[in-house]
Amino acid sequence: MTDFLLELLSEEIPARMQAKARADLERLFTAQLAEAGLKAGAITIYSTPRRLALIAKDLPAQTEAVSEEAKGPPEGAPDQAVEGFCRKNGVTRDQLEVRDIKGRPTYFAVINKPGRAIRDVLAEAIPAIIRAFPWPKSMRWGAASASTESLRWVRPLSGIVAILGDDLVECEIDGLTSGYETVGHRFHHSVRPEPVEGQLAKGASTSSARTEIGRITIGNAADYAEKLRACHVIVDHEERQDIIRDGAARAASDAGLQLVEDEGLVIENAGLTEWPVPLLGGFDPAFLEVPEEVIQLTARVNQKYFVCKYPPHAQHGEGDHPQDGGGAPPSPASAKATADATSPSLRDREDKLTPYFVCTANIDASDGGAAIIAGNEKVLAARLSDAKFFWELDQKTKLEDHAKKLGNIVFHEKLGTVADKVERVAKLAEWLASLEGTGLLRANPEQTEQAARLCKADLVTEMVGEFPELQGLMGGYYAEKQGLPIEVSNAIRDHYKPVGQGDDVPTDPVTVWVSLADKLDTISGFLYHGLAPTGSKDPFALRRAAISILRLILKNEIRLNLRPVFHKSFNMIHEAMRNLGIRADFVGDPATESVLLVVDRLKVQQREAGVRHDLIDAVFALGGEDDLVRLLARVKALQAFVETPDGCNLLAGYKRASNILKKEGGTSAPAEAGAHLPTSDRDATVRDGPLAAQGNKPLSYTPEAAEKALIDALDAAQPQVTAAIEAEAFETAMTALAALRGPIDQFFEDVTVNDEDESKREARLALLARFRDAVHQVADFSQIEG
Repeated sequence: MTDFLLELLSEEIPARMQAKARADLERLFTAQLAEAGLKAGAITIYSTPRRLALIAKDLPAQTEAVSEEAKGPPEGAPDQAVEGFCRKNGVTRDQLEVRDIKGRPTYFAVINKPGRAIRDVLAEAIPAIIRAFPWPKSMRWGAASASTESLRWVRPLSGIVAILGDDLVECEIDGLTSGYETVGHRFHHSVRPEPVEGQLAKGASTSSARTEIGRITIGNAADYAEKLRACHVIVDHEERQDIIRDGAARAASDAGLQLVEDEGLVIENAGLTEWPVPLLGGFDPAFLEVPEEVIQLTARVNQKYFVCKYPPHAQHGEGDHPQDGGGAPPSPASAKATADATSPSLRDREDKLTPYFVCTANIDASDGGAAIIAGNEKVLAARLSDAKFFWELDQKTKLEDHAKKLGNIVFHEKLGTVADKVERVAKLAEWLASLEGTGLLRANPEQTEQAARLCKADLVTEMVGEFPELQGLMGGYYAEKQGLPIEVSNAIRDHYKPVGQGDDVPTDPVTVWVSLADKLDTISGFLYHGLAPTGSKDPFALRRAAISILRLILKNEIRLNLRPVFHKSFNMIHEAMRNLGIRADFVGDPATESVLLVVDRLKVQQREAGVRHDLIDAVFALGGEDDLVRLLARVKALQAFVETPDGCNLLAGYKRASNILKKEGGTSAPAEAGAHLPTSDRDATVRDGPLAAQGNKPLSYTPEAAEKALIDALDAAQPQVTAAIEAEAFETAMTALAALRGPIDQFFEDVTVNDEDESKREARLALLARFRDAVHQVADFSQIEG
């Protein structure tokens, strides 16, 4: 068994593409081996900014010989058919065998393929992998790039190392041939005699660390990583991540600071460096007047820097922080002096952003990184100066004046401008805040409307233009600086929330109503024009908006019937579209479609929490139940009930009763008996429908014992179920239903429903309808699986 090394050397590979490139290289290589009937013992993939590398262990010397058979035309077939079969399979006519297939002589070709040297297989596989590589973006280069058939790679491909055991795997692609040589670090021209602590821990010896830099000759897969490490290249991306993660935290800790952890930044910096060296720098504390989020984004997005905070007071005494005279990091003396003069007390600044950052150098500098730190401080200072300028400039204009510019931004061609959307959201939010009812959040309608009118104003500010991620957040800061009520500034800041599954859910009443109104308007607007999600396509993120509505309602336990709320939103959309001269594209009832969209997301969300989707269907099928808090409470009580023996047996009895009624043409399912009515009207329809009414008529005969027992049980249970549901005591309603389990079982055991006596037959069918309708007060059991 032999090990194989493949390295593809190029100009800088973008850090964001490296993880997928590693996965693609392993996938393509494995597929090429599988095509030849081979499998490696283990495959290791490495990446640096300049190379992709693969080491495959325990490859055989050659593939196994195989014998394949191909069935051809029958004997006596035209010569052209036989000759075509021979050409296809690479055999001559006299090599064909004749076999009897169902009494008919038929030609067969037996193709014996001898084993191939693994080196030959790899020589063919490498160009195939390179040509098939699926880079998100690629380029052509050099004179050959005039042709669209020329080689494409993420950046110009400059070298191929392909070694099987100790032998070269010779291959060529577009004039580039494989070899033993690669290159070391781009900037290091000699290696320090003494290795940096921790960076030669994985097998590199001191003697190998003295290898001359330039072209590096690789002997085999075993010495690849060691020789490159000696030339200041750490090929293992995970090792570089560890160095950055630990080194950045240590650099901050040594200065009495706490690093703000950012795993994404760790991975990105590892993709930008081959010999990472974390260094601590500083900036003018005057920039801390700018919101922390702006500083963090400026440092992270523009410069790939980590930021630092002050650690908790409990872990540090006076003098432990850099500005208290203990362990000051390498930063300009002027910056430190300003920090000492302007910093708040130790207790006041706990967990606050500090005027320090950690950058990741790609070189072990002879001056300890002083010049690198100074250069990075200068660049960051320029970026922060821009941010501070935007911060101060934006505040010179009031939010209400910023909001006037929203008419210049198109929200959607069929829904007008952002200003049009804001107008609708403001009216809807004020209406929601003015609703009366138990369980509704109480908010000041005037503040709610004000927050809604200003919630998108920061979209036209300079700061959000530079950092779109700060939309909402900057509006909240500007509102606070402007002296607006804290409820208004909080609502502006948080009205986009919750954005993702892990995002915080607002609980402040003004914020909740503005956030709900914004998302209700989004769903209503796009459904008004028939732009509903289809399959996996949801270009306007309506499912995400529906999930956000769910989380807002359930987190705050808002007792809100969604159907009239969506009707209100659609009426506003309709009026606005009429004023804009835009016609609706929706056919049907858009409010019902909207509710169904939300309930569909509820089923997905609750399935992850262990709630059965069929039970949600069973409750929702009754109609009128679009108070999500009540619906979910009802579903959870139903789930607890149907998982008991009483629930299982009652479900079986219900289905037996329903089947008999369907067979006899006596169906009156809830969907037909008031599915779109308010809850109280729907319950009355179930109680007082034609079949239920017949079940309450005096009998013209003396009922059997089991029949009388079921009548008595229904007389007792129905009022209890009705009262419990009206009181939203759903567990009590289930307990009352459980009392029907024994009587319905005994009824089917002792009583003949389809009696020869017509009056008995009709009375007993009506009794079953009454039983079914009693169950339907809780849920449509026909929707329940099992």
